[in-house]
Parts: sequence; structure tokens; C-alpha cells
Amino acid sequence: MNVMIIGGGGREHVITKYISRNPRVTKVYALPGNGGISQYAECVKISAEDIEGIVNFAKTHAIDFAIVAPDDPLALGAVDKLEAEGIKCFGPTQEAAKIESSKIFAKELMTKYNIPTAKYKVFSSIDDALSHAATSDCPIVIKADGLAKGKGVTVAENFKEARDAIIACMKNKTFGKSGENILIEECLKGPEVTVLAFTDGKTIIPMISSMDHKRAYDGDKGPNTGGMGVVAPNKYYTPEIADYCMKKIFVPTINALNSEGRKFKGCLYFGLMLTQDGPKVIEYNCRFGDPEAEAVLPLLESDLLDIMLAVRDERLNEVNVKFKDGASCCVVLASHGYPMLYLTGYEINFGEAESLPGVEIFHAGTKLEDGKFFTAGGRVLAVNAVSDDLASAREKAYEAVSMINFEGMSYRTDIGTK
Repeated sequence: MNVMIIGGGGREHVITKYISRNPRVTKVYALPGNGGISQYAECVKISAEDIEGIVNFAKTHAIDFAIVAPDDPLALGAVDKLEAEGIKCFGPTQEAAKIESSKIFAKELMTKYNIPTAKYKVFSSIDDALSHAATSDCPIVIKADGLAKGKGVTVAENFKEARDAIIACMKNKTFGKSGENILIEECLKGPEVTVLAFTDGKTIIPMISSMDHKRAYDGDKGPNTGGMGVVAPNKYYTPEIADYCMKKIFVPTINALNSEGRKFKGCLYFGLMLTQDGPKVIEYNCRFGDPEAEAVLPLLESDLLDIMLAVRDERLNEVNVKFKDGASCCVVLASHGYPMLYLTGYEINFGEAESLPGVEIFHAGTKLEDGKFFTAGGRVLAVNAVSDDLASAREKAYEAVSMINFEGMSYRTDIGTK
């Protein structure tokens, strides 16, 4: 079986590594891939947003199965176009992916189908948005409607921060068309939980819960990022809360999408806040989170490719999806200055980190030249450790981090301490 994986970050690295273990796989291609992914796949210099190039490559290289991992190609209809050419895919259609590509659509869906979420208002006028923010009790949340590489959300602690976020989106076009319309939401309080779920549009199987750390600096300070670290499972996500979420959020979301003619097949990401009034949805993503995938998938005992094939063929109910006991702690190593301006091109020294038991290092922004790895992005590596409990997993992860170095390396020292 020839498999093609779209994307080139840490999420795609963990997927590629685990997919390549399946004995039915003869060849794996990654478009575009990265330095670490090249250890398991042939990397091809085709952008994840070049849908025509992806489809042409799949047709000329006898691709049997494609995994579309990032949000942008899903929103651009990569799955629709590949399936139209007879190439089976893991990932939602463009219509189903709208649950992430438009936050306004997602909020309206939740409102229509009584799925618990924060109160919100939609704005297409900057003056109206500023007026509303000026009379709102802070903190409030400003969200760009469209995709923004995980950076389109601002939790404004005061009006100045809200005004700056609104101007950045609507006037300065920081996120392009994604910020032409925005939402202003109440700021929910409570522990945050991420739950990834496999679904074929009929059956939904949640994975191990996790806790992302979005802010750039220790103590949840600094700007929002794509994620600086993850622990799994999330200690706040009890069996009672999981049962509530299944009944009131997960199943209703799948049913709502079906009712709208947008059957979702793939990985659906639920970003939740455990408020005093019960769990509420902060956001949906239409794919594996990054770096959540790097913490959750190492706990998966079942074969990932078998699950993905069952999702595509709508027979997920026939597969035993099993996770191992224990815990993961994943620490992201970033380039100095991320998520703002940063430099790349520095050699990475791994020391003995890769030989530590229970540790896996997933490449997010790296390139391989003459047998050496160099930095090539804002988030460079995701260092994950699995152990019997979170404390020992955290200890292992940071032991590995201490062995790695590159110029400008930065990371949070408090992942897993909440």
C-alpha cells in the first residue's frame, strides 16, 4: 500500500512514524514533510496548500491512501478532490471542515443545536466591534473567523488589549481575509481540556484527554502560540465529565453536522472549558491538534492506519481502539522570538536524548542537510515522554530536553505543573 501524508510538522511526524509500522505499507510519501519525517518517508517538495500539485502527485504515484493532516488543505477541499480521483482519504470534506475554517459557522451550529458554548456576538464592522468591546466586562475573547495558524485568538484582559486585537484583525489584516469578520465572546473560566476523537460520521470514539499550554511563557504568560506543550491524560477530565461530554457535546455535534449535510469523517478536535456551569465548547478543529497528537498518539495501542481506514470506510464500530495506561508529557522546543519574529538555520544537537527509554522526539520545524538537522521553523521539536504517571513522564521529558541544544532554543519549564 502506497500512503501519502500531507503536511510537514510535528503532528505529521508522529502520524508518519506510526503509519510506517503497518506491515501493509510499502511506501510512504510526505508532502512536503520535514527533516525528521524523512527518516520514515520520502519527502516531496509540494506545499500542503498546493491542492492541484497534491492530486497530480497522487495520480502519478499510485497512491492508495492519503492522510490530509493540516487545517489549510482540508479547508481548501483536498479530500474532496482526491476522493473524486478515486483516492481514499482520512480527513473531512471541505463542507465538514468548515467547523474549523469558520468560527462563526461553528458558533451558529452550536447555538442551533443547543451545544453548550460561550455567549458571543459577530462583527463585520470595526466601529461596531470597538464599541461593543468598550462596554464589555473584561476579560473578553477576540477571535478571527477564519484559519490563522492557531494564533487568531486573543484573551483581552482590558479594553486596550481588545482594541489592539480588533484593529490587528480588521484594520491591519494581520490574518488576511480570516480576520475580516470576528467574534467577541465572553471569557469562560475553568480548567481547559482537549479531546481528540475518531469518527466516521456514525460512530465516535474519543481518545485520551489532554491539556495544551498555549501561551508562550511560563505561568501562562505571553502571546498565544500554536502550543508549547501538552500532558495527557488531563486530570480534570473525570469519567463523569467524559460521560456528560459524550451525551451533550460529542454525539450532538456529529448529529448536527449530519443534519446539515456535512458528514464528518476523520479526527474531530473538541476544545473544552470545564466551567462552574458544566463543560462548554471553546472551539472545534477538523484534525489532530498539534502538539496534542504528539502526546496522545504515543498512548495508542491499536494500529493507527487500521483505524484511519475504518474511519474512511465508515466501519469504525468494527475496530477495537485501545489506549495504554500511563501518561505523556510533551515539551515543545521553539526558536527564540516565536510566535513573533525568529531566526532559523541553526544546527540541532540531540546529545543522548533520543536513546532515553520512553522518549520520542518529533520534528516540527527542521530540515536535514548533509546528515545534520537544522532549525527551520518557529516550533522546532516536540519532546514527548511516556511513563507510568505524569510526574515521571514530566521528569523524563525534561531530562531529554536538557540534552538537546540549538542556538536560540526556548521552551516552557512548567509543562505539566498545573
